[in-house]
Amino acid sequence: MAVELLTESTPEFLEAMERLLPQLSRSAKPLDAEASARFVAQPGVHVFIYRPDSGHEGAAPILGMLSLATFEIPTGVRAWVEDVVVDSEARGQGAGRKLVEAALAHAKTVGARTVDLTSRPSREAANRLYRRCGFEQRETNVYRVALEG
Repeated sequence: MAVELLTESTPEFLEAMERLLPQLSRSAKPLDAEASARFVAQPGVHVFIYRPDSGHEGAAPILGMLSLATFEIPTGVRAWVEDVVVDSEARGQGAGRKLVEAALAHAKTVGARTVDLTSRPSREAANRLYRRCGFEQRETNVYRVALEG
């Protein structure tokens, strides 16, 4: 299995997102080609994709993705893992772990002091994965305000 850092949006990535986003969120709206290109081109946003070993000529399909957002603040470089999703047919084969490990390694190369993420308690398998990858649950409150009309 292979994890790649995506450097530009492609029709293949757009197709993969159409399949993967509904598995991540019921409320996420699909991105069109222009929005996908803007998303991948953002400075500080690093998109990792997962492909299984193809076993044949040509690239295997994209079956997972992870977004790593990095930013600098007065106390140092920080990173957040967001939108981790592995296709339902590929779960349990180590894809999530490979994506997280690639993101952590990349965060270190850009100088991040910490990497954070949030995960709903109901996502038991995801929470086990994050703990196996070295994340520790923090005692903190997470607040959100919806800014949509």
